[in-house]
Amino acid sequence: MAKIYTKTGDKGETSIIGGEKVKKCSNRVEAYGTIDELNSFIGIIVSHMKSSIDVKKDLGEIQQILFDCGTDMATPNSTKGYRTSAESVEWLESCIDKYLASPPPITEFIIPGGDPVASELHFARTIARRAERIVVAASLEGEINPEVLKFLNRLSDYFFAAARLVNYRENRMDVSYRRNSQVFYND
Repeated sequence: MAKIYTKTGDKGETSIIGGEKVKKCSNRVEAYGTIDELNSFIGIIVSHMKSSIDVKKDLGEIQQILFDCGTDMATPNSTKGYRTSAESVEWLESCIDKYLASPPPITEFIIPGGDPVASELHFARTIARRAERIVVAASLEGEINPEVLKFLNRLSDYFFAAARLVNYRENRMDVSYRRNSQVFYND
């Protein structure tokens, strides 16, 4: 039986693609670890979904792309090639546009919540934002695939749109932030 532990990280280092050793606390490792965390949390969301099969299917595709994002963040430069592409960003934008067509437009900030799945989607949005911040920090230290940053930026918007759609489909009203002023303008 093969063992899953290697003991190679026992001194706080790990090897990234290409064999270079880096500290486990580096922004690059933190970035792909947070992307993995997000991917795992999406698995929880999907396991709770009883309806919105189209969203569930899209979340499965997002998990595949996030695995590519993690691989790209573990790749120190483009010589080995990157996996995350502009097409992934464009696909995500099309999902966002499709999801926002159903619920009524909003002009104010909303409080995360509503249906349990929508609440989890809002939580995933915050993990995506954290991953995005860490990827930015990693980009200041070395080369990254810029499409990963774009994808994560759109992904937080995706989760917002998906949460609103799930609440709408489950007849749950968005809760407005009580000290709102108009912040979104609909054309």
